[in-house]
Amino acid sequence: MIEGPRSRRLIGQLLFVLLFLLLLFLRLVPLTAGRIGWPGPDLALCLVLAWLLRRPEQVPALTIALMFLVEDVLLWRPLGLWAAVVVLGTEAARRREPRWRELPFMVEWMRVATLMAMMMLANRIVLALFFLPLPALGQALVQYGATVAAYPLVVGFLRWPLGLGRSVTES
Repeated sequence: MIEGPRSRRLIGQLLFVLLFLLLLFLRLVPLTAGRIGWPGPDLALCLVLAWLLRRPEQVPALTIALMFLVEDVLLWRPLGLWAAVVVLGTEAARRREPRWRELPFMVEWMRVATLMAMMMLANRIVLALFFLPLPALGQALVQYGATVAAYPLVVGFLRWPLGLGRSVTES
């Protein structure tokens, strides 16, 4: 039998992976046939950052890397680039998580928005350095705005239906 804290960590990690894969599936399902609309938020990025700032022990870097690598493969993005950027960004947030724990949500939201902007900018710079196709700047900005706006909704979903609030113990 697995002891209490370890089983909670494994169950949390499994739930994170299942939610991530569900979001990826919903992103791949064509809901509007032949119509190209506005770029939606990157809910996977919101999920990983919100979960990491609430239960950092449940989302190890290897899990984050593997999930975003799978996303890179399925979305036909440069292999490993976005995964590496997300791992670097989440590890920076993980190091600061104990200091962010006691801050109000608005400060967390502002810091996460800044981190998301840095991650998206780093991804764009690397794409440009290697002369890979860049998404239109307007679309990237709309996606960034939508992702920042979706972050509180993802946090609310994690908090109320799933009961995943901020951890009270040091990790």
